[in-house]
Amino acid sequence: MSITSEPLESASFDSLLSAVSGPVFTPADEGYAGELSGFNLIAAPAADVVVAAESADDVAAAVRYARANGLRVGARATGHGLPIEGRGTVVITTSRLNQVTVDPVARTARVGAGVRWRDVIAATAPHGLTGVVGSSSSVGVVGYTLGGGLSPLGRQFGWAADHVRSIELATADGHIRTVDASAGSDLFWAIRGGRDGFGIVTAIEFELFDLPTIYGGGIFFAGSAARDVLHAWREWAPSLPEEAGTSIAVLRLPPDPNLPAPLQGRLAVHVRYTHTGDPATAAALLAPMRTAGPILLENVDILPTAALDAVHMDPPGPMPSAERGALLDDFSAETAEALLAAAGPQVASPLAIVEVRLLGGRLTRPQRTANAVAGRHGAFHVIAIGVPAGPLADQVGPHLQAVTDAVSPWRCGALLNFCGLPAAERAGLWGTEDRMRLESIRRRHDPTGVLRANDPSVLG
Repeated sequence: MSITSEPLESASFDSLLSAVSGPVFTPADEGYAGELSGFNLIAAPAADVVVAAESADDVAAAVRYARANGLRVGARATGHGLPIEGRGTVVITTSRLNQVTVDPVARTARVGAGVRWRDVIAATAPHGLTGVVGSSSSVGVVGYTLGGGLSPLGRQFGWAADHVRSIELATADGHIRTVDASAGSDLFWAIRGGRDGFGIVTAIEFELFDLPTIYGGGIFFAGSAARDVLHAWREWAPSLPEEAGTSIAVLRLPPDPNLPAPLQGRLAVHVRYTHTGDPATAAALLAPMRTAGPILLENVDILPTAALDAVHMDPPGPMPSAERGALLDDFSAETAEALLAAAGPQVASPLAIVEVRLLGGRLTRPQRTANAVAGRHGAFHVIAIGVPAGPLADQVGPHLQAVTDAVSPWRCGALLNFCGLPAAERAGLWGTEDRMRLESIRRRHDPTGVLRANDPSVLG
């Protein structure tokens, strides 16, 4: 595959309008802010031009326009990620690329770049099939998957990126290409895990699995028992088989009437659990955790896999948030105590959630087609999320840093989708060899830096 660096003749704004079928916005237009808005309300994206793509051809035309005029270009779908901002930028919104096609015989799905997991679930559940879906179905499939894709089912199935069959994208020269294991293999390796700066993805195809139901849910313990529950979990979790997944979270819950009454305005410790095998075996494995402390609420049962959201109970709607994550090589008694000192019940904290997730299983093993997913070496993952609102809003940053500092003796990297870092600080997520390979592929396929809006660290 060859990407030319020869400049194109400058293109007028009118030529862009005639080349795309979707609406085009500038900062002076009504609808500009709404088109750029997303899930994370703290983000304030900005661009010289916003192209609301309705087809892959629209995406390609927008890339060609940006390249011809010396502009950078980036994509925005559901708005869960960090904002794209700055003058000299064209932003392509892909939320209208929302087609979902399921082949229940081949057990594959092909989805447009604007599709959320809930759309896939609605199409696959009638066939008893599922993708490697995350903890929240409101997340966009493409960004989640190409950033790795960490699922509550990951210990059994691996990363979502491991199961991508093909990717359709507009490369930096403004052409639509399809890459897979046999065609364009360097891009196929890089974008599955490297995610940013390789092209504007318009669609992906990935494998599905037969899994109509799981055994899962969560147990909410009183926050006063945080130390006992956390230590019980860290001893119990590593003993689980690969078909089981779990995480534990310290939650500071708002007085929201939509929450169950026992949880409203409470500090709670939430043990999340999934098991894809025999329900009786799954229940027996969970039994030791039921005695770890006073239980406020329990919702563990046989669930349709389509109801996986019920395990983590992530907020379903847009909200402002900031986060920092880290991989850990161990979660020892000392690690637990350090985390409690930074974010336990005795701390007046603006952090809504501090979660530790068990990794391992197939998450640690390379799949049949190699990719650039970072983090296979981690044993646990910790993430802290704060809501910069209310009287402690200005303390979110320092408290996120306090959690990161607390676990630093055991830190062994971070995950792209959860690191909370701007693009210029993400290079360290990969080892030297993979990082150099990613940089080489970016430079080869985008020699003039057209896609720098997706990754400002590229090309300096």
